[in-house]
Amino acid sequence: MSPPPPIVHHPAFRAEMPAGHRFPMDKFSRLATVLESEGVPGSGGFVRPEPVDVETLRLAHDEAYVRGVIELTLPPDVVRRIGMPNTESVAARARAATGGTLLAARLALEHGVACNTAGGSHHAAAESGAGFCVFNDVAVAARRLLAEGAIRKALVVDLDVHQGDGTARIFEDDPNVFTFSMHAEKNFPHRKAASDLDVELPDGTDDGPYLAKLTEILPDLLSAVRPDIVFFNAGVDPHADDKLGRLALTDEGLARREAYVLGACLSSDTPVVGVIGGGYDADIDRLAARHAILHRTAKSLCSL
Repeated sequence: MSPPPPIVHHPAFRAEMPAGHRFPMDKFSRLATVLESEGVPGSGGFVRPEPVDVETLRLAHDEAYVRGVIELTLPPDVVRRIGMPNTESVAARARAATGGTLLAARLALEHGVACNTAGGSHHAAAESGAGFCVFNDVAVAARRLLAEGAIRKALVVDLDVHQGDGTARIFEDDPNVFTFSMHAEKNFPHRKAASDLDVELPDGTDDGPYLAKLTEILPDLLSAVRPDIVFFNAGVDPHADDKLGRLALTDEGLARREAYVLGACLSSDTPVVGVIGGGYDADIDRLAARHAILHRTAKSLCSL
């Protein structure tokens, strides 16, 4: 039997937040607990990342913005746009999560598949964060691998319910990264960016039409782009019960989606790194269980 795929986790993924804050920060620690209780990481446990360094952050973000996050000097309007306080704990979380996606990407190149227990901060653009996203971990990781010559082409498959607008803007003039976002048409952000491929879904789209559209697109995209790595943003906010989503996927639909994306990459010998993206539910146990579908699915596919 093949060993389970590497799973990256760091305690700093859970930042300290003001009481009553609407971002479900506890989901990161709860996800790790769920995965450990089920033995998903295997006997070796989680792989722990280093916080990403400033030089690497500057490959995707403006220096002034990076400095503002780390030195806790962001202007109030930027802090409001992000929706999280500009604190040491939040800055440490952003650096750890970004380092986690970079490490998971390196591990995916080695093992074929790897997952982070955070990541998917796709609203962060070069000059500013937004929508609970501080640093764009996928963009930073892709840029670092490209700069090192570890890859020549990356494909972003963003299936969060919200458009990956920050990722699209960072790579709008970069032919080495193809951005694909399939999201709810009427959801945040109200001003959409232009990904290389955008698929906008009507409110209430459920498992059948959603998966039909995905299976119509992904094989041809893998064939046409021929990426050296796929960054899969497996946001669970397309779920019918998500308070910030407008789609209607079930737990079974999410499991079929994860199996399809990971399976398509593995069958084409394309390394794939999974990040958890968005998910907003007051019931943290239920939310963590949804996010765990990605990691369980990766393990089950690798054990075949």
